[in-house]
Amino acid sequence: MTLNDVSVAMAALHQGDLVIYPTDTLYALGADVFNEHAVQNVFTLKHRPFSLPLPVAVASHQDIETVAILNPAAEKISKALLPGPLTLLLHKKPSIPPLVTSGQDTIAVRIPNHPVALQLLSDYGPLTVTSANLHSEKTPALISDILIQLHAPHLVSLNAGRLAGAPSTLVDLTTPTPRIIREGPITEHQLLEVLSHE
Repeated sequence: MTLNDVSVAMAALHQGDLVIYPTDTLYALGADVFNEHAVQNVFTLKHRPFSLPLPVAVASHQDIETVAILNPAAEKISKALLPGPLTLLLHKKPSIPPLVTSGQDTIAVRIPNHPVALQLLSDYGPLTVTSANLHSEKTPALISDILIQLHAPHLVSLNAGRLAGAPSTLVDLTTPTPRIIREGPITEHQLLEVLSHE
């Protein structure tokens, strides 16, 4: 992986293309969240129903506020556990196109703990972070297999070797009591411990 690879990916994103990039769990399919045509292509390429919102990745705690509204619980959890394999469901900012969130007023946000992802997100801005696979299929661990599965040999890819982690924990922080929607590497106990600290 070289700096040039990331600059090629950024050029592709600026053109409205999709890229495959590594996260701390699996490879992700990235599109500029503010480019509705690119976002639409994510759904189309994955054969993903438009009724299923796309999660979004950002580079830092501060960047969460460019796409979502941070409440006190989210502030605590974000500062304590991110970057990491955790996705926060928050109320979205009005600037996020409804297509990204399937018309819902919530958005799933994460900060992947992977140096390549963090560099790309820091240099470019918020990207979709849906797994790089066909909808309801297992995400391949290797870029070469992902390109075959997606029938997309032309996609710009940032290859970081084999990635086969478990999907991130997804926690709903839009209600007074946080609720785990999908269990993953971050446990409910860890979340409750963070929230219990003053």
